[in-house]
Amino acid sequence: MEEIILFSDSSCDLFPNLIEEYHINLVPFYVSFEPETYLKANEEISISDFYKKLRVPKTFPKTSLPSINDYCEKFKPILAQNKSIICICLSSKFSGSYASAINAKNILLDEFPNAKIAVIDSTAATGQQGLVVLETSMMIKDGLSFDKIINIIELIKQDSRIFFYVDTLEYLEKGGRIGKVSALLGGMLNIKPIICLKEGELFPYAKVRGRKKAAEKVAAGLAEFINGRENDFNYALAHADSADDLEYLKDIITNKMHLPLMYDNMAIGTTIGVYTGPDVCGVACVPKYQKYI
Repeated sequence: MEEIILFSDSSCDLFPNLIEEYHINLVPFYVSFEPETYLKANEEISISDFYKKLRVPKTFPKTSLPSINDYCEKFKPILAQNKSIICICLSSKFSGSYASAINAKNILLDEFPNAKIAVIDSTAATGQQGLVVLETSMMIKDGLSFDKIINIIELIKQDSRIFFYVDTLEYLEKGGRIGKVSALLGGMLNIKPIICLKEGELFPYAKVRGRKKAAEKVAAGLAEFINGRENDFNYALAHADSADDLEYLKDIITNKMHLPLMYDNMAIGTTIGVYTGPDVCGVACVPKYQKYI
């Protein structure tokens, strides 16, 4: 049986214990608070330190994607052992990480012409991307063929979502990721925009006043999407330095909607946190791969 090695860029926001348990190899993004210094996400700067810096008023850091060489250095030793690679990247509409991985693949195929390398645009981010990565790991563990796994990932992508609220659109605006959610801009005090990430893009869903109502609207968005299909999905909660607020959303999801959470406390990392800012909460849903067997 062929051996498949799973990669993801670090925007999947999976905790180290999950990375180890599910045998995932991470390729880190970089983040910079100073023009000349870029730090590897999760390796050279922790999530907690990142948000401490981010909470300084008018602080807008930048991210840098993994380079072609970063991917080549990770992929090459695997190919030298005649193993296959599946690599799942942040939505290509947010970042060039996918393009870097594709370029690395094409370079390495010159040296390893018979290698099997699949680079996949997850069309997702943070907890949503993380759940896609975990489903892929489970398919590998369960012995599905390389081609079957790739086909199912493409189906999973199309039916996955994340609904979340942000404390402010200022970070998305500064980072140039405002896109269609500009419709939610408003100057009213304590207004929280609700956003849906689908098919790799951010879409406006609603705007409400206050975080509790925002959590309720996030849950309502999820309920509307999964209506009648509750058992088809795995679910995860994610937050950006806002664990206390996440508890209210968790109560709605588990005690009112009665949905089982695969993970209830995923931390939105530096790659996405740069664009959302702190005080963000959301829920992701990704289809269980067994649905497509």
